[in-house]
Amino acid sequence: MPRGQAFTNSSGVKSVLHAAADAETAIREMHEGDERRHQAVRDAYQASHAVAVLGRLRSISIERLRDVTGARLPVTKLEEAGYKSIADLLEATPEQLQQVPGIGTKGAERTVDAARRIADAAMSGTHVTADMDLRVADAATLLAALYRVQTADRVLLKVREPAKRIGGALTSLADTAKPLSSRMRRVITGRAKREEAQGAVDRLEGLLGDPATNQDLERIKAANEKLRGVKPPRPSVVRNDFEKRSADYFSTLSRIAGARANGEAARGFLPTSLADRIGVQQLDETHLRVSLRAYQAFGVRFALAQKRVVIGDEMGCGKTVEAIATLAHLRAEGAKHFLVVVPASVLINWLREVRAHSSLRPYRLHGPQGEAALKAWLSGGGVGITTFEALPNLELPPRTRISMLVVDEAHYVKNPNTMRSRAVRAWTDRVERVMFLTGTPMENRVEEFRNLVGYLQPDLVDSVGEIDAVAGSEAFRKAVAPAYLRRNQEDVLSELPEMVKIEEWEEFGPEEEAMYRDAVAARNFMAMRRAAYATGDPATSAKLRRLVEIVDEAEANSRKVVVFSYFRDVLDTVCRALGDRASGPLTGSMQPQHRQELVDAFTAAKKHAVLVSQIQAGGVGLNMQAASVVILCEPQVKPTLETQAIARAHRMGQIRRVQVHRLLVADSVDQRMLEILDAKSGLFDAYARRSETAETMPEAKDLSDASVRKQLIDAEQERLGLDKARS
Repeated sequence: MPRGQAFTNSSGVKSVLHAAADAETAIREMHEGDERRHQAVRDAYQASHAVAVLGRLRSISIERLRDVTGARLPVTKLEEAGYKSIADLLEATPEQLQQVPGIGTKGAERTVDAARRIADAAMSGTHVTADMDLRVADAATLLAALYRVQTADRVLLKVREPAKRIGGALTSLADTAKPLSSRMRRVITGRAKREEAQGAVDRLEGLLGDPATNQDLERIKAANEKLRGVKPPRPSVVRNDFEKRSADYFSTLSRIAGARANGEAARGFLPTSLADRIGVQQLDETHLRVSLRAYQAFGVRFALAQKRVVIGDEMGCGKTVEAIATLAHLRAEGAKHFLVVVPASVLINWLREVRAHSSLRPYRLHGPQGEAALKAWLSGGGVGITTFEALPNLELPPRTRISMLVVDEAHYVKNPNTMRSRAVRAWTDRVERVMFLTGTPMENRVEEFRNLVGYLQPDLVDSVGEIDAVAGSEAFRKAVAPAYLRRNQEDVLSELPEMVKIEEWEEFGPEEEAMYRDAVAARNFMAMRRAAYATGDPATSAKLRRLVEIVDEAEANSRKVVVFSYFRDVLDTVCRALGDRASGPLTGSMQPQHRQELVDAFTAAKKHAVLVSQIQAGGVGLNMQAASVVILCEPQVKPTLETQAIARAHRMGQIRRVQVHRLLVADSVDQRMLEILDAKSGLFDAYARRSETAETMPEAKDLSDASVRKQLIDAEQERLGLDKARS
C-alpha cells in the first residue's frame, strides 16, 4: 500500500500536521519577536524625534512668521504677550491668541496656520542624530531598543534563512493538507482535493523527516529560547556599546524607522529608469553582521545590477561596508572566491573589516604566511586580500573562478602604463564582476575617469565628455550613471552620525620594527609610542604613509584637516611629510595670540587646509570647527585629551560630519593601550553611573599611572621574547 493511503484513515496525518504546526509556531515566535522589537524602536524613535522637533521649534523665533505668511502680522505684540518661539504659538489655542491686542480672529488663524507650516517643515527636516544626550530618557529608551534588536540579530543570524525557507514551505503545504485534518473534512472534500491534500501530507512528512530540517528547527527553537532569557540591558552597557558602534546603531535605526536621506541624491542622481531598476534588485544579507544604511543598500544593489562599477562615495560614507555587503550577497548565492586589491596602508583594516562585518573569512595572500593563506583560500573559499605591489606575482590555478574583484583606492591605477595598472587590467579582463572604490571626486578629472571606466565598461568611455564635467557634478554623474555612483556627505547627511570614528590599523616596516624592539628592550615607553614615525619617511613609515593618504583624499574633497600628536618631534615629521600644505605646529610654548592667529588663518582658508597641533595645546580653549577631518597620530594615555581635542572640531552647527582617524599599529603598544583602556572603561561603568562624581574622575579611565605603564611594557617584552633576556 502506498505510504499516503496509510495515513488517510489514521492518526498519522494528524501527527504530521501537528509537527508542522509546532514548527510553524517556532518560526512565528521568531518573526513576532522581531516585530515587537522593531515596534519598540519605532515608538522610541517617534518619542525622540518629537523631542528633537520640539527643541528645534523652541529655537525658532516668531520673527520667522513673516517669511511664511508674507503678511504683516503683529509679531512685536505677540512677543510682548510672552510668545517668543514657534513652539510657544503651537501650544496656544486660537482663542488665546485672539486675546492679544491687534491680532483678531483672522490674525489668530493666520498665525496658527503659519506656525503649523513651520512645524511641518521642522518635522520633515529634523533627524535624530548621533550627537545625542544619552542622559535624556527618550534617547536612552531608543538606544536600549536598538541594542535589543542588534542582540537578537546576532542570535538569529544563522537561522533567518532556514526559517524563511522552511516557513514558506510549511505554510503552503499545511494549507493544502487541511482537507485531511479531520474526519468531517475528509468526508465533504472531493476526490481531487483529497489526493492533492494527501500529496501535501507526503511532502510535509518528507520535509519534517529530513535531518537537515530537524536540525534547522532545533536551532530556531534554541534561538527563541535564548532570546526569551535575555535580560534588559544595563544603561551603562548600552551607552558603552553605542559609543563604540554608533554607525551600526544608526544603520539599524534607518532600516527600521525609515530615517532616510534625500531620495535622488542618495541614489547618486542616477536616471529614474536606472535607479528604479536597481531598486528592485534583490539583496541577501544572510552573511552580513552589520545593518546597511539605506544609501549603502542602494550602492550594493547598484554594484550587483551593473556588475562592473566605480563606487565613488565621499570619504566617511562607508564604501568598504558596501563592498563587503556585495561579496556577502554573492556568497549567499553560492559564490566562493573573492579577491580584494588594496594599498598596503589599508590591508590590516580590510582584514579586520571583513571579519567584523560579515561571516566571510579573509585571507592575507602575501607576506610570511602568504603561501599557507593562499592554499587555505583556494581550498575553502573566502576573501583573498593582497596589495597592488604583490598582485603581479599572484598566480592562481586556471580553474579557479574569482566571483568578484574589488580594487580599493582605485585612483592608484589611473595611469594605465604602470606595472600595477597592467596587473589590475589583467584581472579585470578575467573577472566578470568588478568593483572599484575611490573617494576622490572624478568630476574634474575626466581623463582619469575615462581610464578607470576603460577597465570596466569600455563602451562608455567615448560618451564621457568634458562638457559633462563643466556642466556640474550632477550632470556628470548622470552622464556616467551606468558605471559610476557617488554620494557626497551632504547627499546622505540625515543618515550619517555626527561623528565617524575610524581606526586605521597599520604594521611596522622592518626599520620601525627594529626601533620599536629597541625601545621595548630599553623599557622606554615614550619611544615605544612614537617608533612608528622614527624613519620620518612615508615610504617606510606605514602610519605616516596613511596620514598622507588621508590628507590627500581630504584635499580632493575640499575638507580641512587637524592633525594631533602628543609629541613635538612627531609633529615636525608630519609637517615635513606634508610640506607647504601644513601650517604649524601649534604648540604649548607658543604665545596665545600666535596660536589664535594660526587657527584664524586655518578657518579663513577658502578650501582645503591642514593644521598640525600638539594635542595638549590645540585641545583646550581653541575652536577648530572649520575642520571636518581629525587625525590622531597615536593613542593618548589620558582619553580626556582625545575627547577635548575632537570637541574642538566637533561642535554644534557643523555643516559636515566630522571624521576622526586614529592611526594605530597592530601588535604594538597602541593595541595594548586600547585593550587596557577598554577594560578599564568597562569596569568603571559597571560601578559608576554617569554623574558629577564620574565626570570629575577622568583619571579612572587613563593610563598615566606608573603601574599601568609597567604592565604595558611587561606585556610587550613578553610578546617579543625580551622578558627572558631581562631575567
